[in-house]
Amino acid sequence: MEFGIEAMNAYGGEAYLDIRTLFEKRGLDLTRFDNLLMEKKAVGMPWEDAITNGVNAAKALVDALTPEEQARIELVIASTESGVDFGKAISTYIHDHLGLHRRCRVFEVKQACYGGTAALQMALGFVASGVSPGAKALVIATDEARNGSRNTYHEPSQGTGAVALLVGSDPKVLSMDLGANGYYSYEVMDTCRPQVGIEAGDPDVSLLAYLDCLQNSFKGYAERVEGADFRTSFDYLAFHTPFAGMVKGAHRKMMRAFGGPGLGAAQIEEDFQRRIGPATRYCTQVGNIYSATVFLALCGLIDHANAQDFHRVGLFSYGSGCSSEFYSGTFDRNSQRVQARFDIGGHLTRRHSLSMDEYERILDRSMEIGFGTKDAEVQVGDLSSLYARQFEGRKRLRLVRVKGFHREYAWT
Repeated sequence: MEFGIEAMNAYGGEAYLDIRTLFEKRGLDLTRFDNLLMEKKAVGMPWEDAITNGVNAAKALVDALTPEEQARIELVIASTESGVDFGKAISTYIHDHLGLHRRCRVFEVKQACYGGTAALQMALGFVASGVSPGAKALVIATDEARNGSRNTYHEPSQGTGAVALLVGSDPKVLSMDLGANGYYSYEVMDTCRPQVGIEAGDPDVSLLAYLDCLQNSFKGYAERVEGADFRTSFDYLAFHTPFAGMVKGAHRKMMRAFGGPGLGAAQIEEDFQRRIGPATRYCTQVGNIYSATVFLALCGLIDHANAQDFHRVGLFSYGSGCSSEFYSGTFDRNSQRVQARFDIGGHLTRRHSLSMDEYERILDRSMEIGFGTKDAEVQVGDLSSLYARQFEGRKRLRLVRVKGFHREYAWT
């Protein structure tokens, strides 16, 4: 029996900012813009948070199930580094607003951008164990940028959004290679969120840790999977993508280390465009959404690959601090047909393009209700035209108020 991803959907917000516009208005060095390989960043509204992002990604998956299939969701795991409480998991809110039954395990995991993969592997272990035959798991990787990176070189790549995965024994989207995993983890202070509203760290240390983990997690994979070859074993690759330029550099280093002798720059570039290019398509339109980013890359790959009857994809997940994993799965042209119903590309295209003035006002407004807020009303206020255009009547979950620390939500 096979196990893996039965359905997958992404939410990339309802508004975005053009990255070049941000560089120009902030006075950032445009020579660094070209290295990012980024086009747009998703921007969250004051009435959005990790909970609304997660629900808005997962709702289409749940609505597509029959009542009997919904009743077989016995595990809901949220992965995030954008939690709203030190004790209460955001998955409790997500579980509630998706209308799922109460005979369900519900919890949250955190390990920077690796958290989504940690949640997926736990879900796979549960459904593949056979302890509850036919059970399904819902994994929601959801995050949002912190405004403390305003006016820094971190700001352009930071996005907001979520990816939801339905995991079970009918993996129409991606059949996982169970047991084909390579891990590599150690303590490093590369990036972190040490205070509310602040992301801090050393980008050079983070890049070196990412590259170190990619090489060594793949070595771990190759030790477990006989004959594994970085260049020939995988038709496609999907990596955690803080920005596409970082992935391009990582791919180049891997090809020089594991691709065999005599590879020239043109061959490496062709390999990148063919095997990884499709996986960067959505990431360049959304930005880094942390624990969800490797799955956003997978969404882009499934939707844009030249899919035939069988393809193996190698996935690399990295989370600062740090944890990493290289693993794999298979998909085919039917995976594209299954995913087409969610129209992720169409959703991203229909978002509102923000002016710099709108963007600045949104950042100011988003700081009004943060972690630890006890009582507050969330007003649409001066963003009413954007709200009417992108949210009203579109069945999106939004934050309405916080009352006694309890967050209250409603559907638009």
